Amino acid sequence: MAVPDVVVPESPETLALRAASLIDERLLIDLAAGLVAIDSQVPDPGEEAAARFLEKVLQEHGFQTTWQEVRPGRPNLIADWGEGDGGLILEGHTDVVASGDPGLWQVHPFEGRVENGILHGRGSADMKGGVACAVVAAIALSRVLPKPSRRLRLAILCDEEGLMLGVKAFVQAGYAAGFAGAIICEPEEHELCLWQKGALRIWLHFRGRRAHGAMPYAGLNPLPAAARFVARLPEIQAAHASERHPELGDVYLTPTVFQASAGEGQNNVIPETCTVGLDVRTVPVTDHAKLQSAVLKLAQDCLDDGIQVEMDVFEDRPATETSKDALVVRTLARANELLEYPVRYGGVPGATDGTFLHAWARIPIVTCGPGRRDIPHQVDEYVEVQDLIRSARIYAAAATLFLTVPLENKE
Repeated sequence: MAVPDVVVPESPETLALRAASLIDERLLIDLAAGLVAIDSQVPDPGEEAAARFLEKVLQEHGFQTTWQEVRPGRPNLIADWGEGDGGLILEGHTDVVASGDPGLWQVHPFEGRVENGILHGRGSADMKGGVACAVVAAIALSRVLPKPSRRLRLAILCDEEGLMLGVKAFVQAGYAAGFAGAIICEPEEHELCLWQKGALRIWLHFRGRRAHGAMPYAGLNPLPAAARFVARLPEIQAAHASERHPELGDVYLTPTVFQASAGEGQNNVIPETCTVGLDVRTVPVTDHAKLQSAVLKLAQDCLDDGIQVEMDVFEDRPATETSKDALVVRTLARANELLEYPVRYGGVPGATDGTFLHAWARIPIVTCGPGRRDIPHQVDEYVEVQDLIRSARIYAAAATLFLTVPLENKE
């Protein structure tokens, strides 16, 4: 009597390696280049064309897609594979910062040219390359796990470069509920970034009284007070020197806007208002409330008689920290080991959409993706094709491990 063959289930690690081997490199390059060729600067033309481009590809590969309109012409694209809680989010954004003068670029910022193993253009690294990696990794995973019991969700969001309206709407609508981890596919040179800086965006409005420039005694000039404030900002920064983080570095208070005018060409008029904009970057131990108080007190100390100051904190993003014991960290590390890539940990010098997945949805996050950390927002932005392939393979292997490890081992 013939003995029936015994089918031995593949181990999570075997499945992970198989998923990585199924990365379609041609599709990956075409997707990344196609995305870069779509101008998605904001506010115009916005992210809709980029999201539609990806929606079509994902639907063709059997993904269930959801369209979340955050603002007119500014959607979040959500794509799911499998069902059930305890799953993983692969997150990226479709918006890009302004390209500036195209004449300053060696390759037009929205050509999407691939040449000598390099993808050129605005968003190639930050972060259409990472988005393409996530999409192709999800497609590879779908061939290995046709019916996973935990959901893989692609969160392809708008407005990361602005006030992060996309991820805020995503979390507020409940789309992050039930997930146990998220990989933020930003360019971090393949480091597993477990920390990221917090951020405060602040306006200081120094108010005086308009007058003729030839008769300054008739008015109240707010510019000298604002200038003294900017010059003394290093005092606050120095007071936070002891908070220096081994991966994130120092707390920074960077003046980015100094704006005052009584009108175009009115250089003979003292304006009534001078506005200073601050980009503040913090580390996990920084007390945001105390720092805000210190900023306001310094501004008040710089005032001349009759000058007033108002402070508007219009964005407050906490720093984040993820334990190495979190499942998403362990599976990413193991995926690198299986694929014989070095495991390196690091920190994100800025903030990402992961800030709100971590702070609002309480999801462990790791930021990890292709491209040089210092290349975003620069002229001649680029990403190497081999970096894209590497990240796509890591995402496919890590996501497969995440969805197949026994539930009792999940954090």
